[in-house]
Amino acid sequence: MDILHYQKEFLSYLESKEWVREPKNLYEPIDYILQLGGKRMRPILTLMAADIFSGEFKKALPAALAVEVFHNFTLVHDDIMDDAPLRRGKETVHEKWDTSTGILSGDAMLILAYQYFENYDPEIFQKLAKLFSKTALEVCYGQQLDVDFETRKNVRIDEYMNMIRLKTSVLVAAALKMGAIVANTNDENADLIYDFGLNLGLAFQLQDDYLDTFGDPKTFGKQVGGDIIENKKTFLYLKALEVADKETAKKLKYFYKRKRKDNTIKLTEVTRIFQIFDIPLLISEEIKSYTQKAFDTLDKMSISQENKDKLKNFGTWLMNRTV
Repeated sequence: MDILHYQKEFLSYLESKEWVREPKNLYEPIDYILQLGGKRMRPILTLMAADIFSGEFKKALPAALAVEVFHNFTLVHDDIMDDAPLRRGKETVHEKWDTSTGILSGDAMLILAYQYFENYDPEIFQKLAKLFSKTALEVCYGQQLDVDFETRKNVRIDEYMNMIRLKTSVLVAAALKMGAIVANTNDENADLIYDFGLNLGLAFQLQDDYLDTFGDPKTFGKQVGGDIIENKKTFLYLKALEVADKETAKKLKYFYKRKRKDNTIKLTEVTRIFQIFDIPLLISEEIKSYTQKAFDTLDKMSISQENKDKLKNFGTWLMNRTV
């Protein structure tokens, strides 16, 4: 079964849910963010893992929805923290409503996510809830590190990689493992698919870093150059500091010292520095490296070659995405 089929099945399940109820000011923003689209990558992974390990992906739909609702909850709160104007090309929740609504609706989404696990028997429920709680706390830890890095002068690349592992990768890994748990596969397979997701998640976030600066505004859906405007110490910035001469590194640090009202010159100059020092090429090599690490775990997994290829194709598609 291909990615589009999982996506179609998940969207059909998502649309079958009644999101808007009373009080409308609490639930309308939830409906809004969930209908904004996006890749639906995480729920697709949950369905794919369940299918690979049991051949029955539909029983993983509630877990997949929990993952998607939680992911969108983090986006609502992240956008408030970043003061982001756009999400998937549309107004962010706090811009369309207000900050208080964004916080409260986000809180409700976190609770709703847990409720979907109630569709499973106690043993599966316990495993899912345990993994979910661990993952949710790690995501908060990663988000805090992200905030801390904004004011820290010296951030190492390995620290940055740990931050994105927590903020992004663990949820990708957990999405896959949840599908494995619902499928009742053995612990070794569940752990291996988690590792696969962890490395794939790192590749995914590095690709996101790349697209944030070098993506096409028409397809990317977020404000291109947002990380530069927000002075985010992404892989591109940290690698540029590492390979640039002293004078250029000093110039780069100067641009990242404060936020500006007009970012035109800053965006042009920082992007130019990245290009001069081959940062797009260097980050592409990192993306390939983490994707390959993900693929290496497939050799140890006790599944058919056809299913290994399915996971490999997904990883390849993810690495080459433009949105």
